Amino acid sequence: MANQKNGSLNSVNIIRIFLLASSAAYLIGAAAAPDRGEMLTGLAQILMSPAQLTKDYFIIGSISGTFLNVGLVGLVCAAMTCLPGAVVNGATIAAYFLTTGFSFWGINFLNMWPFFLGVMIHALVLKEPFPKYVNLAMFATALCPLASEMLLRYPNSEEIHGVTLSGVALMLVVGILIGFMTPAMAAHSPNVHKGYDLYSAALPGVLLGLFAVAVLYKTLGHDVPAITATLGGSHPGVVWTFCMVFFALCVLAGWWLNGKSAKGYMDMLKDTGHKADFVAKYGPGLAIMNVGIYGLMILAYYIFVNLLMGDALSGFNSVTLGIVFCMVCFGAAGSHPGNIWPIMVGYVAFSFIATNLLGGVFPVNAQAIMVGLCFASGLTPIAGNYGWWAGILAGGMHYFLVTSIPAIHGGFSLYNGGFTSLVIATILVPQLETFCKTKEQRLAAKNAKK
Repeated sequence: MANQKNGSLNSVNIIRIFLLASSAAYLIGAAAAPDRGEMLTGLAQILMSPAQLTKDYFIIGSISGTFLNVGLVGLVCAAMTCLPGAVVNGATIAAYFLTTGFSFWGINFLNMWPFFLGVMIHALVLKEPFPKYVNLAMFATALCPLASEMLLRYPNSEEIHGVTLSGVALMLVVGILIGFMTPAMAAHSPNVHKGYDLYSAALPGVLLGLFAVAVLYKTLGHDVPAITATLGGSHPGVVWTFCMVFFALCVLAGWWLNGKSAKGYMDMLKDTGHKADFVAKYGPGLAIMNVGIYGLMILAYYIFVNLLMGDALSGFNSVTLGIVFCMVCFGAAGSHPGNIWPIMVGYVAFSFIATNLLGGVFPVNAQAIMVGLCFASGLTPIAGNYGWWAGILAGGMHYFLVTSIPAIHGGFSLYNGGFTSLVIATILVPQLETFCKTKEQRLAAKNAKK
């Protein structure tokens, strides 16, 4: 295990400071945004708008209002990790960045509270301290769009009726119930995919959404709102600048925390990522450095695929910015450049085959596919443990399936792509276990021949 000390700071405090600093970065982004005069009005519009997949908060509200929303959500999440007794590890970084990433297009400072309250009640019923469940409380926000739907539009499928007493009550009841049930289901999820889907909380995030839609809409005879994306113009200057500055600072901070060195990073790049906590294995410095390097790689990928399709500047909206942070979330708990590149290659290769040879309609730079790749990154342990070819196959399978999943949960679950990864892992891993050897097994066989 890596040395947990850095001067007077241990890894827990380093992570807490990192998350608080990240929240401050979002707030600085709000103050520096070109439309900062619309910060509060933009935030109000975001809070009072439905959040069903996929809503670009830059166009729903404003750029500055979006960053303010992300910063406020981030501050709450970071503050929860500072509660005495909170479990703080690599998964905490994952939960934080997944939640703040979705705050660019689905989670807001209003719709998250019922889910937190539900997890608090779960802990209370079990007579356990809530800080033990901080990570799960953040993961429980997968169905925040459903909470907004209950508050603002239900049972209408199109017309927004605004905030009513019955809407508030329904949002609280639905959100609390989902939050209450999430921890037990999330704990069971690894038994389904054996740790090969990093987005493990996608199991409750989608199945509870499926059940809620069945009860609230199908059974009661209401129409499920049509799944229509609301996407605005591209803002490459905003997205590129924020990501490059943020992730470059992560690299520098990680280098400094690691004793002004990158020593040990090559070992991390050889890690399979299967059931891995990079903070515990390599220390918080290298984990934060990996978040930065991984984030810059993701940004470069999205620029590359747009160049490949002949339009380098399009598609950089709040959704794209959000998925960069959703994708980088496991940079401290399983994903790194060494095991993500096969997934990326799989998406590009299978997209080319589907659109150019089979008449498919989803090019690799389509917003749905860009979002899909983000959550296909949950399959990096497959690439790490079984090899690059398995990662390419897993990425390609994810590409074919991801656009079919929203229909089962009405577009209300933000963990759509993570659930797709769970399905792929459930299909693919048994085949790999039957016919192939893991990295450890191959190494053992090689050593036995010597």
